[in-house]
Amino acid sequence: MKKLVFVTLGILLVIIVLTPWMLILFAKEQLHDPKITQRENLVEKAPKKVILALFPHPDDEVTVAGTLMKLREDGHEIRIATLTKGEKGKSSGLEDEDLLAEIRCEEMHKAADLIGASELHLLDYPDSGLSSIGLDSLKGIVSDLIDQIQPDVLITYDSKVGLYGHPDHRLSGLAVEQVFQENSSNPQFKPQNLFQVTLCSKQVKVALKLSSSFNKNYPEDPSQGLPDPDFSVKTQEHFPQILEVMNAHKSQKKVLKDLMPFHDRVPVWMYSRVFDREYFHEVK
Repeated sequence: MKKLVFVTLGILLVIIVLTPWMLILFAKEQLHDPKITQRENLVEKAPKKVILALFPHPDDEVTVAGTLMKLREDGHEIRIATLTKGEKGKSSGLEDEDLLAEIRCEEMHKAADLIGASELHLLDYPDSGLSSIGLDSLKGIVSDLIDQIQPDVLITYDSKVGLYGHPDHRLSGLAVEQVFQENSSNPQFKPQNLFQVTLCSKQVKVALKLSSSFNKNYPEDPSQGLPDPDFSVKTQEHFPQILEVMNAHKSQKKVLKDLMPFHDRVPVWMYSRVFDREYFHEVK
C-alpha cells in the first residue's frame, strides 16, 4: 500500500513539474515560427554604433525595449525620438490633452532611463494627426532628426501597417523608409541599416483574436499585412525590465495590455519563455 502511495505521489509530482513546461511549449508553438532565424542581437558588438529608435508616440518603444537594452549592454549608444507627445491617448480617461501630454512625456523619460537611452527627443506634432502634416513634410522632419542625431542604425514601425493599423504608426514608418531609401547612395547620409518592427504570421493570427486594436484596424487582405520577419532577437533575459518599461507608461496601461495579453496573470518566469523574442524586417 505504501509503495502505491509513493508511486502515485511521484506521478503527481512529475505532472505538476511538467505541466507548466508543456504549456510553455504549446504557447511557443502557437506564437513563433522556428524557421525564422534567431539572433543574439540586432547588430554586431563592434564597431560601436549610434542607434535611433524613432516612433510616433511615447510607449511605442516598448515593442523593441528588449532589443534596445541588449544593444545598450553591448556598448552601443541608444537615442529615442517620438514625433508626438501622445496627447490623444486617452485610455486612462484623462480628457485634458495638455495635462496628458505632460504626463506621457514624464512616463517616456522614465522608460528611456530604464532602457538606458543617452538622449530622448520628444517632438510636438499632432498625435493621431500626422496625416495632416503631409508625407513630404513628415519626411523633412525625419531628415532633420537624422541630420541632428547622426545615427548608424534606424529602428521604427513598418510602412505597410504600422504594426496594427494606427495611421501615425504607418505614416512615420513610411517617412523613415522613404528617407532611408532615397538617401542610400548619398555618402553624407550616415544610417546604414533600417530595421522595422514586425510579427510572424502566427502572432498576427493570435493578435487578431486577443487584441481589440488588431481586430479593429488590421487589413483583411494578408498581402497588405505586416512585412515578413527576416529574423528575431532573443530578449527573454530582459523580460522583467521590459515589463518595467511597459509599466512606466501608467496612463496607457489599458492599451498596452493588448501588446502583452495576460502578462499580469501569468508568472513572469513562464511568460518570459513564451514572449522571448522581438521580430524585425530589414529594409534593403
